Amino acid sequence: MAMRTFAAVIHKGEEQYVADCPQVGTVSQGHTIEEALANLKEATELYLGEFPAPPVTGQVFITLFEAAVAPIPE
Repeated sequence: MAMRTFAAVIHKGEEQYVADCPQVGTVSQGHTIEEALANLKEATELYLGEFPAPPVTGQVFITLFEAAVAPIPE
């Protein structure tokens, strides 16, 4: 079985961490970052077991940026 590397974007939800794989579209969650990532790996492997892997189109770049936002009214 071939191995490929995918990106994971993880953020803290209200109660759990949410992990998203933008190349495949799979999403999962967990109580820790490690658990969210392990669950995302499992979800992605299950998904790719049913559907063909997307073609490799180059690297995924994840970066941060700042944007102006209005203050939250009290």
